[in-house]
Amino acid sequence: MERTTCCVVGGGPAGMVLGLLLARAGVEVTVLEKHGDFLRDFRGDTVHPSTLRLLDDLGLAERFAALPQRHVHSVQLPIGRDGDLFTVGDISSLPGKYNYVAMVPQWDLLDLLADEAKREPTFQLRMNTEVTSFLMERGRVTGVRYRDRVAGSTGELRATLTVACDGRGSLARVLPELGLREFPCPMDVWWFRLPREERDPQGLVGNAGERYLTAMIDRGDYWQCAVLIPKGADDAWRAQPLDQFLASFAEATPWIRRGVPDREPRPRSWDEVKLLDVRMDRLRRWHRPGLLCIGDAAHAMSPVFGIGINLAVEDAVAAARHLAGPLRKGTVGLADVRAIQNRRWPTAAGTQILQRIAHARVIEPLLQGRSPAVAGQPLRLTQVLTKAPWLKRGPAYFLAYGAGRERPPAASLRPSG
Repeated sequence: MERTTCCVVGGGPAGMVLGLLLARAGVEVTVLEKHGDFLRDFRGDTVHPSTLRLLDDLGLAERFAALPQRHVHSVQLPIGRDGDLFTVGDISSLPGKYNYVAMVPQWDLLDLLADEAKREPTFQLRMNTEVTSFLMERGRVTGVRYRDRVAGSTGELRATLTVACDGRGSLARVLPELGLREFPCPMDVWWFRLPREERDPQGLVGNAGERYLTAMIDRGDYWQCAVLIPKGADDAWRAQPLDQFLASFAEATPWIRRGVPDREPRPRSWDEVKLLDVRMDRLRRWHRPGLLCIGDAAHAMSPVFGIGINLAVEDAVAAARHLAGPLRKGTVGLADVRAIQNRRWPTAAGTQILQRIAHARVIEPLLQGRSPAVAGQPLRLTQVLTKAPWLKRGPAYFLAYGAGRERPPAASLRPSG
């Protein structure tokens, strides 16, 4: 019979951070990841200052800095009739050395965390291992059943605690006692790439088109482009020629000196424009005896503000700090996992409230061709921020750190260098 102290389901950022922190704290932990590697087309490649400081605390700052990356220092939006860009969030104005958002391929970050965790004798990472169901005994989750996706074999892994870090498709979400609560989302997102020129703006740049919104992320030699379209409009919008949409996209991006069709390479077919089905929801309960859900498994976030991954990492840090001791002693109980939800729920729920306000007052009206509830405010906001530029630190701090910073277990810390 296979057994571990903590079974972590899912090898994403939350799962790998939790596995590393627990292993360094002396807890036997096994991470099960259904894919054979981390080389997938992630969209959430942002590493915010809260996570950068965590990597520094873990002694991984230099190795992370060696990864290919681009630093984003500001958030810019078009203001006024001419679409002039104005900085509404200046991350570089924040104190400390991590006053930027690092754009790093997520597979590189996950490989770094996995390589570091494998140095710990109590850590095990099992790739190509898909969890198919939970083991249940007298109302308690006692582990998982799994399938090896290469060999085709099946097995069972017993665990004192199982932590679901497997995202919005988590098996835990079908458990009726956890009570999934869904919120309406007015949009889906298209993702594609465009070449970037040196004379282009830097950082994160937002724009508005005809019934769509854009967010362009500076990745050095290309723009990672997100286009927010009305929910369910994908099929109908793809019926139009791609070049027609790209021409419209160029008109909505006035700082592009040459039209999108002149930039090469650019998308040549709709197959190069990927769809993200946006959902926002939250479990009423993140736990039951023997089970804890964190990250997207507990609360799937809207892409608004782009902080979902960093919230998941903070969940993992809080879980490691509060559970390492009880797991080592073998005394972890329902009160211990309930404490994680009590600590992290306000941040997740509060962020979703802000996202829902942005959906209702800004995004949905624009996608429906109506004036947003904040029409006329951007110009006044510009005037205020010009007179008091320190106010830009508010949005910047929220993007950088969210509602606050979680601290890892003392046993998991390592000196930098």
